[in-house]
Amino acid sequence: MPEISRFYGIIVNLFWRDHNPPHIHFVYGQYECSISILDRVVDGQAPAKVIAKVNDWIDIHESEILSLWERAKKGDEIGKIEPLK
Repeated sequence: MPEISRFYGIIVNLFWRDHNPPHIHFVYGQYECSISILDRVVDGQAPAKVIAKVNDWIDIHESEILSLWERAKKGDEIGKIEPLK
């Protein structure tokens, strides 16, 4: 599972050939969640402030994330996305 970004102790990953809808996985300490890119449905638990930071990052990079999602679905090489500052 490639790491696509890391910020504020949050590690954002994208699985190769993952199921729809487009989503990312993130880890923060002992918390692990996934969040859908388009409708922001969260699967898992994490502090609200962490989920808010991830949503802020998605807001800024949505088109890049969706592009990486399409590449990962095909099994292609993907890169990293700028962290939230």
